[in-house]
Amino acid sequence: MSHTVQLAIGILLSVLLVLGGAAGYMFIEHWSLMDALYMTVITLATVGFGEVQKLTPAGRIFTMVLIILGVGFVLYVAGSVIQFMVEGQIREALGRRKLKRDLKWQRGHYIICGYGRVGGTICEILASEPLGIVFVERDAEKIARLHDRNLLYVAGEATDEDNLIAAGVEKARGLVTVLATDSDNVYVTLTARQLNPKLFIIARAGEKKAEKKLLAAGANKVVSPYGMGAHRIAQTILRPTVTDFLDLTLRDKKHNIYMEEMPVHASSRLADVALLDSGIRQDFDLIIIAIQRPGGDMLFNPSSQTRLQGGDTVVAVGEKENLERIEKVLYPRH
Repeated sequence: MSHTVQLAIGILLSVLLVLGGAAGYMFIEHWSLMDALYMTVITLATVGFGEVQKLTPAGRIFTMVLIILGVGFVLYVAGSVIQFMVEGQIREALGRRKLKRDLKWQRGHYIICGYGRVGGTICEILASEPLGIVFVERDAEKIARLHDRNLLYVAGEATDEDNLIAAGVEKARGLVTVLATDSDNVYVTLTARQLNPKLFIIARAGEKKAEKKLLAAGANKVVSPYGMGAHRIAQTILRPTVTDFLDLTLRDKKHNIYMEEMPVHASSRLADVALLDSGIRQDFDLIIIAIQRPGGDMLFNPSSQTRLQGGDTVVAVGEKENLERIEKVLYPRH
């Protein structure tokens, strides 16, 4: 039984004890409700104010029984209340220490500034991936939700440089800023870029004119949810089958069809091997959609004679298990 439930039961029984004592005095001594309640409370509290009215022998016996049963019980409930408060403070202190310790050990993680609608959706999508994520959030209600979900967070303004440092921005792999205003996102982007020049930064833009400012501030990618939403609606009207396919590979996982990108290491046995001879289609049942070269050039629908190179990024479609198998071949762990 948890301490919370134990405390609630104790308080309920204490109320029943007071009501039972008052009912006993009313029945035995024929007192009014107020006199009976007063006598019960001062008896259980052992304040020694004396009898409200002269007690009969039966009333004195009832009072002794009430003292024996009640005083110890009230002390027990008081002890439970103190224990609940002290343990709550201890748990809170230990929770803060654990949070600071976990934040300290983060390496190569992603920082998400803002746990609103966009930040929460990002969290849901990334939850199944083995990624370290740290949130920076100021709203107390949202912080409570992060705490309940056992997610790492820094409580405070993301525009405060100290909070970004506490989130491990200098050791992070990437940062996503999805705050409510474009000015805040620009400021966070600029600050994070100064703290970590190698950081990969994705910023949300509410207005079209903010995109250039975010890029100038140091963002690698700028995403406009409104623009993407409008583009998606238009594409659904013009190319419904294409959007259904993208939904199937990127969002609808019940069919076990995924689109994934995988780096190619120079030590892979498929490096410098033509796609025709790689066996990717035959052995792994995968479709290679594109290959991005180290310089950024993108080869769409590469021919069978295209050779994989170390530093390439392969974009493939297929079942999750097969994608995991080919990833181990393309980027073997040493």
